[in-house]
Amino acid sequence: MPKEFSRGRRVGDHIQRELATLIQREVKDPRVGMVTISEVKVSRDLAYADVYFTLIAQDMSETNVKEGEEVLNSAAGFLRSQLAKSLTTRVTPRLRFHFDSTIENGAHMDRVIHAARARDAQLPPELADSDEAKPTDG
Repeated sequence: MPKEFSRGRRVGDHIQRELATLIQREVKDPRVGMVTISEVKVSRDLAYADVYFTLIAQDMSETNVKEGEEVLNSAAGFLRSQLAKSLTTRVTPRLRFHFDSTIENGAHMDRVIHAARARDAQLPPELADSDEAKPTDG
């Protein structure tokens, strides 16, 4: 029977809270901007921590995302050493930063749904209820 809240999950949550504070206060690179740590997944042996982040920026271009990821991965050693001060584990996981695109994907899906509903609203009522207006799978 699996534990309800495993040790890896607890360590990941602690790392998430600490990294959010450390990045905000210690990382001074302007290419990073506002960073939100959305999730931290820690390996079973606590050797690695995959850190998923989002950026809050005016321009969310591919270049800005890549630069932000590069800056965070280059600062991973410093962040790991700072994190070691607050962790009570024997080893401090190596940090690997990954951009989390779920918010962008959700916004894209929302736009697609709104466009489809707007298109359906413009159909005449007799076509909207018929099978001819409905998309087919084949």
